[in-house]
Amino acid sequence: MKSKASSLFKTTIVAATLSILFAMAAVVAQADTWNLDPVHSSITFSARHMMISDVKGQFDKFSGTITIDGSDPSTAKIDVTIDASSVDTHSDKRDMHLRSPDFLDATKYPTITFKSTKIEPAGSNWKVTGDLTLHGVTKPVVLDVTGPSAQIMMMGAPRRGASATTKIDRQQFGVSFNKTLDSGGLVVGNEIPISIEVEAVKAK
Repeated sequence: MKSKASSLFKTTIVAATLSILFAMAAVVAQADTWNLDPVHSSITFSARHMMISDVKGQFDKFSGTITIDGSDPSTAKIDVTIDASSVDTHSDKRDMHLRSPDFLDATKYPTITFKSTKIEPAGSNWKVTGDLTLHGVTKPVVLDVTGPSAQIMMMGAPRRGASATTKIDRQQFGVSFNKTLDSGGLVVGNEIPISIEVEAVKAK
């Protein structure tokens, strides 16, 4: 009796272990990773200058991954890292100032990161909530996302695209430098609109 019980116990353990391994293998098989293509993607922003015009800029160096389970965008996990020193507004003097402690303080805080925490449908589009870490401060932000596009093949690899927009208050991230105009307005606006264009390549 003991031998039969022991054999049955061992069989049960083996079956349970195999079930767990098969389940894990299925999850791994379903999870796809997509890498941002920096050549065909962009992260741009604008800031109000002296209350009369918008100055536009971008970050030239960034990387990121999108991990998705199957074809449901709500399962995606997005992780993006931006090189703060790569800020580019087409003015060397202004870019140096933006990298300084007055603004991004890129030496002390070399990266800006975004990690998604929730993705939910919004009509035919999506709302992507995530933690944005900028200037050493982490705050939740919500991206309005259009896409993803239909998958296409290029150079043997699947590609998809998406667009996203959001706005942040730079003061909330400790980027508070400003000057007051003679008329009473501010030299630099606090609200920063951000626009993102993504082209991602499926990892092999």
